Amino acid sequence: MFYTYLRRELAGRRKQTAIVAIGMALAIALVIIVNSVSSGVQLAQASVLESVYGVGTDITVSQAPAAAATPGTGNGAPQRFDFGSADGAAADGTTTISRSRLTAERGTETFASTGLDSVRAVPNVSAAAATLLLSNSTFSGALPTRSQGATRPSTGQGAPSGQSAETPPTGGPDGAGGSSFSVDSFTVLGLNPADAAVGPLSAVTLTAGRSLASTDAGANVAVLDASYATTASLAVGGTVVIAGTDFSIVGLVSAATADSATAANVYIPLDVAQSLAALPGQVSNIYVQAASSTDINQVQADIRTALPAATVKTQADLASSVSGSLASASSLVSNLGLWLSLIVLAAAFLIAILFTISGVTRRTREFGTLKAIGWSNGRIVRQVGGESLVQGLIGGVVGIAVGLAGILVINIIAPTLTAGASTAVQAVGRGAGAAGGAGGAGGAGFGPGGGGFGAATQAATQSNIVLTAPVTVSVILIAVGLAVLGGLLAGVIGGWRASRLRPAEALRSIA
Repeated sequence: MFYTYLRRELAGRRKQTAIVAIGMALAIALVIIVNSVSSGVQLAQASVLESVYGVGTDITVSQAPAAAATPGTGNGAPQRFDFGSADGAAADGTTTISRSRLTAERGTETFASTGLDSVRAVPNVSAAAATLLLSNSTFSGALPTRSQGATRPSTGQGAPSGQSAETPPTGGPDGAGGSSFSVDSFTVLGLNPADAAVGPLSAVTLTAGRSLASTDAGANVAVLDASYATTASLAVGGTVVIAGTDFSIVGLVSAATADSATAANVYIPLDVAQSLAALPGQVSNIYVQAASSTDINQVQADIRTALPAATVKTQADLASSVSGSLASASSLVSNLGLWLSLIVLAAAFLIAILFTISGVTRRTREFGTLKAIGWSNGRIVRQVGGESLVQGLIGGVVGIAVGLAGILVINIIAPTLTAGASTAVQAVGRGAGAAGGAGGAGGAGFGPGGGGFGAATQAATQSNIVLTAPVTVSVILIAVGLAVLGGLLAGVIGGWRASRLRPAEALRSIA
């Protein structure tokens, strides 16, 4: 009886059913599209954040650079390459010099590795790993060998009385007294090979050779970023020189996605990195993985308590550094998209409720007669609620179809968004300009203080991200839930209105 009556009433009121279903469908389709685009923006944002993190972890722990007690010292100070008078190899009027330095990366501060034990003791920390980010810089070049004590040919403007003149240089790489210098710099990341569950090497793809193994601790082995290896003409089985030490290349890795970058150019065991950089027991970052996404805030707060001097950041904290059209899209989806979805959904629910109440009003004679022949209030409410629920489900099915079609269109168009994340990096100048501060080989200092390379800058990692709108089961379940909710809400209100009708009203309308 219930289903027969339900089918007859829906078939007899096709116009009302169509209007309610269409309104519900449009609202649900909009909710599906907005949710999917929001998920796509979050995925794109996470991809950009990998270039800041260098690894997809939940939390990073670092320490802000402190002001040096003595000006010109500390990790933020300009690097210097000092050469003594006996340094370099002289031949045919040319002195060739070279010096390498392995120091903490500009803009980073090292701290005691005991902080890792404190982090691991925090509840709900499933994994943690410490790293040491370093910069290997090699300054090399050639300059003319200068001879002292010879008399400069008289030109009328000779040297002051009592002083010997200097013979103009004729050597150098060009044979005419010129100089040529170059600076090669790349980043080196020291990490514990045993901490494979979290850290930079857990978020990359192995493209050749092997990754670092727990047995590599203390060994001079290295894994290279594939792009850097190509640029430097290096391959598995070869060697890379770090701080004057040869390292065997055992593997190549690349970023998990084309729009992200790896954490460093070269990866080596942490203990070896600390030894070469003369930073025993020091690290620059700790990567933390929480047991659950719901534990991230608690873990962050507890780490801040355990390490009050540390900077503890989550991906949500770093999201503020993302700029470009991706940031605009994120803001648009999170603000306008959310409110627009809520407004349209509320309008659809209101339309369903009003049409249901209007239909109940027009069916006064019908419901009054049903009550007169013995229908209870509960049965009338169930009847009206069933009709509204079916209308909502029809709208939900149509809305899911329209929403999936909209997502398909977005994925076909595949709009490209630009994004950037600012990070502090070391800018290295190359060329003969660095020779300006040479002044000969007698204890000269080459570097930003004397010739000008290695100034700290803010570099923006720019990426072009293709926006995709993923379809997830949760979005479909939300759509079905909204359809059921809208139908039940309209049915309950309309059924309550119908249950208040009295049989006498039906008799009066018949008369």
